[in-house]
Amino acid sequence: MENLRPKVSIIGCGNVGMRYAYALIIRGLVRQIVIVDIDRQRLEGEVMDLSHGAPYISPVEIIAGDYPDIKNSDLVVITIGRKQKPGQSRTDLARDNVELYRKVIPEIVRYAPKSIILVVTNPVDVLAYAAYKISGKPAKEVISSGTVLDSSRFRFLLSKHCNIDARNVHAYILGEHGDSEFAVWSKAMIGGILFKDYCRICKTNNTCSSKEELNKIFLEVRDSAYKIIEKKGETSYGIGLTLVMITEAIINDENAILPVSSLVDGYLGIIDVYLSLPAILNREGVREVLEIELSPQEEKALINSANSIKKVIKEVGL
Repeated sequence: MENLRPKVSIIGCGNVGMRYAYALIIRGLVRQIVIVDIDRQRLEGEVMDLSHGAPYISPVEIIAGDYPDIKNSDLVVITIGRKQKPGQSRTDLARDNVELYRKVIPEIVRYAPKSIILVVTNPVDVLAYAAYKISGKPAKEVISSGTVLDSSRFRFLLSKHCNIDARNVHAYILGEHGDSEFAVWSKAMIGGILFKDYCRICKTNNTCSSKEELNKIFLEVRDSAYKIIEKKGETSYGIGLTLVMITEAIINDENAILPVSSLVDGYLGIIDVYLSLPAILNREGVREVLEIELSPQEEKALINSANSIKKVIKEVGL
């Protein structure tokens, strides 16, 4: 197998892995994609299907591979994981997936020791911490998708509310990718104007009960995945596009700022836990985590998120 670069390997050919692969080849970011999955039959079918679009995309080799084939990957993206069963607790799900990672991570480190590892498996903050501990790699080289998707949902809903192009809305959801996440209203901006100031000049400010409306927006962001899963059984398009954004920042050495989940060790007294803060991403992984100034309420929410994640980490024995 010819070694083409940039090279991305995807562990898992389920819906998330394949939506990501599809978006990745359309964006034309890489020259080689290796996909690994225990279901060889499905894997080979997916790779054949993707490869047949070759005349209409930038040149990329797509391989149905195994762990030895991920050698020299710039980035390894882990999308495999067990789904939450009816009645199963979050801790039990985390425990099951940590055990899966104890088998997967050593294979990645063995064959692609210099790659950046990007964790997508839920609960992502716990699993990213597991990947960091099991791999023995520097923390900057092990990240998760964190709240990048949540922040995208947030920007989209704010754009609808204000009738503004979503690309001109800048706002974060931070903390846990999960129930304890929170909206950073104090830093949300539209066109360079703080959101709280924009509300005063918005043409609908006389008809909009802003506090109530904004709370509804946050709750919709937080509960989006539950609603999508209830309606269609899974979420995959949004996270697929999100992973391409993170990949682009790493592969193109962009020094882009995205709220990925990475190791936090000292900010606001938070020690040794993975959660989402704005981070500068480049070819080396996380160059720097930005310790932005939060409101007192937001600081409490971040600490609450950290404690929630640490509780699960402890319960699964990491």
